[in-house]
Amino acid sequence: MSQLEKKAGLLRRTSSSKKPLKEKVVLMYDEIFAKEDPAKNNPRFWDELFLMKVNLEYLESKLESVDGEEVQRIQDNINSLFHHCVQALGEEHQIKVVNALQTLCALFRGVHQKNKSTSGFDIINMLMGFDKAEQRMKDLMERLDSLLCGDGSESLKSLCLKLLLCLVTVTDNISQNTILEYVMINSIFEAILQILSDVSSRGQHGYDAVVLLALLVNYRKYESVNPYIVKLSIVDDEPTLDGMGMVVHQALTEYNRQYKDKEEEHQGGFFSTLTSMVGSMFIADADEKLSVQTNEAILLALYEAVHLNRNFITVLAQSHPEMDIPTTPTTPTPTTPTTPLGTTPPSLDMMNNPELPLDPNLQTSNLLITFLKYASIVMQDTKDEHRLNSARLCLIILTCIAEDQYADAFLHDDNMNFRVNLHRMPMRHRKKAVDKNIPSRPLVCAVLDLMVEFIVTHMMKDFPMDLYLRCVQIIHKLLCYQKKCRIRLHYTWRELWSALINLLKFLLSNETTLLAKHNIFHLALLVVNLFNMFITYGDTFLPTSNSYDELYYEIVRMHQVFDNLYCMVLRVSTNTGQWKEAASKVTHALINVRAIVNHFNPKIESYAAVNHISQLSEEQVLEVVRSNYDTLTLKLQDGLDQFERYSEQPKEAAFFKELVRSISLNVRKNVSLNTLSQDILLKEFSTIS
Repeated sequence: MSQLEKKAGLLRRTSSSKKPLKEKVVLMYDEIFAKEDPAKNNPRFWDELFLMKVNLEYLESKLESVDGEEVQRIQDNINSLFHHCVQALGEEHQIKVVNALQTLCALFRGVHQKNKSTSGFDIINMLMGFDKAEQRMKDLMERLDSLLCGDGSESLKSLCLKLLLCLVTVTDNISQNTILEYVMINSIFEAILQILSDVSSRGQHGYDAVVLLALLVNYRKYESVNPYIVKLSIVDDEPTLDGMGMVVHQALTEYNRQYKDKEEEHQGGFFSTLTSMVGSMFIADADEKLSVQTNEAILLALYEAVHLNRNFITVLAQSHPEMDIPTTPTTPTPTTPTTPLGTTPPSLDMMNNPELPLDPNLQTSNLLITFLKYASIVMQDTKDEHRLNSARLCLIILTCIAEDQYADAFLHDDNMNFRVNLHRMPMRHRKKAVDKNIPSRPLVCAVLDLMVEFIVTHMMKDFPMDLYLRCVQIIHKLLCYQKKCRIRLHYTWRELWSALINLLKFLLSNETTLLAKHNIFHLALLVVNLFNMFITYGDTFLPTSNSYDELYYEIVRMHQVFDNLYCMVLRVSTNTGQWKEAASKVTHALINVRAIVNHFNPKIESYAAVNHISQLSEEQVLEVVRSNYDTLTLKLQDGLDQFERYSEQPKEAAFFKELVRSISLNVRKNVSLNTLSQDILLKEFSTIS
């Protein structure tokens, strides 16, 4: 049987002389696509139609095949089909409701597929008639709202959400989908919130509800007042916000679990044995096999919640066990668990948590920890466009978090210590980190670890400048908070200083190549100003006086990098060219770093000469540093603890527009109503008359 015959629902030939028979529903579709009113000769036509199993393929292909003149001819029948679909949603007969929902989806998809270049108004006219569109869409949205909020079948609720996702994603650019104006006017925001606040419905429909909300929030968000943005920004109902957080947490946890499973499978195989024998020469190939498809839709939902709703920030830190993940029971070490304020002690499920199998403190997890682990995975490889977008969005989310005072408070809270096992990129020059060695620390340490890890692992030819700028700015915002609140964080600051110096070294080594694409002086300025923050205010937030001494030691030890940077920016700033002004800013920013180098280097050389030592130890250099602070003169630099707050519009608008387009295409591809098997649905409701 040909593909065309399959679409038409042709039945098997009864004999060689007879033509194949069409399904009754296909014959009824053909009547709709004829000029005459199908109910003219059969008053029960519409009742009968919705009792028939929908043939989605045939109906969609029929709509796609209709040309301009035929549209005019059959428009009344299409309008009538749409109208009767909406009416059928109010029927008590559940099979009619199922078939009406599926038919509506076929209508939306088929009409848009055929008329991609047609204006939204013409599509509205073809579907429901422009003069009646407002009432038709009002009725549709009210009935969908009623089905979503009612006590009816969970399958029907799932089908309603699938229809809404289908409607939202029928156009590549969501903001060009004119029908969504009616979804703005007739809001289903409260229905989405109800799904998220109820434990049972959230478990079954939470993911679709959160993705739907994220997409609706992005409809013409820069062009007009979007009611979904307004409403999301003022939600303060705790169960609803918690529910949204749980859905995002579960999706990210599942991603992390899949990645971990692949990693363990990979490490336990023959390839791992071979690699350990011959070295790490195949690490790049190994990495490719660990790729798991990213989930930008759920990340977008997290971003919108964090960015728009300050109340959601509290959800990030709320502790709870991992969900719906089969585990192998382990025998926990009987110790007192760390219980952050306002949270409950870990449950038995949490004690068997696969995320932290080596943690003797039996701590709980939270959304922020899960998100940081997710970010540590997707930020490893940014060569793929989806992973690059995910990495950028992760850093934007972290930027919003780093700017929020409440978020900063719990990030730095000494009473909220966690072991966060971030994923680290395999590299030839370093050993794989041992999970057992991860200390229990405030969550800000994990954020800083993630930033350092990115800085160290992405110095490459195809340099991700945008991501580096975001990383350095996040570090700066965290330092500003520490300086403001005089928080002395016990962190391995030397790793950060070393990473930043190596980054400057990389910029110097690849000046010509990088300048062809990027303004490297802006990044260099941000890095130098991080050092200026430590030099000027380090005594207020570094944990001990020894840490401050070590800062000077690192600057003096790596003075050649700063000297070379100064020579480079001086050369560029004294010549005419596009980078003259940018380079001169770096020249000025280096004043204190150069003062430290020029002050301590002669003292160290003199100490070595007097004591007849060819090479000083670290402790000897530190001794020279400590005894010569008094004669060091530094200049106070203004604005080091100031930063520009994040604003989506206009800087990020283009990124989000393309991201939402990509997500919309992916959702459209994956949201097939056939995922809810028609046979299963019809069987569920077959006993209902």
